[in-house]
Amino acid sequence: MSDASMAARAEAFRVAFGRVSDEVGKVIVGHSEVVRGVLTCMFVGGHCLLEGVPGLGKTLLVRTLGQAMDLKFSRIQFTPDLMPADVIGTNIIAEAADGKRHFAFQRGPLFAQIVLADEINRATPKTQSAMLEAMQEHSVTVGGTQHRLEEPFFVLATQNPIEQEGTYPLPEAQLDRFFFKLVVSYSGREELATILDRTTKNVWPQASKVMDGAEVMQWQGLVREVLVAPAVQDFAIRLILATHPGGEHAAAVTNKYVRCGASPRGAQSLILASKVRALLEGRYNVSFADVKAIALPALRHRILLNFEAQAENIPSDTIVTQILESLSEKS
Repeated sequence: MSDASMAARAEAFRVAFGRVSDEVGKVIVGHSEVVRGVLTCMFVGGHCLLEGVPGLGKTLLVRTLGQAMDLKFSRIQFTPDLMPADVIGTNIIAEAADGKRHFAFQRGPLFAQIVLADEINRATPKTQSAMLEAMQEHSVTVGGTQHRLEEPFFVLATQNPIEQEGTYPLPEAQLDRFFFKLVVSYSGREELATILDRTTKNVWPQASKVMDGAEVMQWQGLVREVLVAPAVQDFAIRLILATHPGGEHAAAVTNKYVRCGASPRGAQSLILASKVRALLEGRYNVSFADVKAIALPALRHRILLNFEAQAENIPSDTIVTQILESLSEKS
């Protein structure tokens, strides 16, 4: 493929990415990095976890993305009494026209293409785990029968900080299935003013549908064609290995504060997200800067801290940042 063709495809991707981002921006004020992170997950086929205190617009962001995409959208409000069957669906007794009865599968709200799992950590671990197969295999199994989910399929979950009352920490296996964990922070002075202007007057901005599932999957294919030099891929690998305590490549901060490091899914997230960033920067190859730029959202939820880190109140972001600072680009 010629350089001109590569540049043209990268430009087309930037235009498509910006089109969706602009539609979301009609409703969501600020949080540009969070919006970019959510769209990155979508264009690589990954799931996204949004964390922040109530009222910061996490749910509105996901609902707005659902409005901008011509995809089936479903919202599941997670509560302590929610059961797995309420999410996946269940077999019910149905009666045919001839009067005979049989079991029929009644689909749950998980059978959509964009699933908003709202306040996912308000539900019990049993219900949270009902999402595991769907997030990894894009299918659910009920009564020994496997049911496929329609592609593309994304889970965009919101959660409150685990220190809040009435929350259950997500199982490590489920956290690992989220491509990114994005932290939604408070809005600034100018952003709050814009929010009030939009929400306290008789004007309700709405996003229009600008992309369908076929186009999303087309761009997912393009992302995977972006080139990664062996040295850059090795840097991503060494970054993952540096999070493994007691390992050959473990950083000093890892051995001191980390109980369990990132999995191979973390390496996949680093490379795929770096490819998206490269395209957005107008390049058809991944750089070291791309890997460094997306390390935090890709790894912060994949590093389990030990008791010493928790006692000293050291967040995983600090660990990832210090590992990056200690890691050389040369192997």
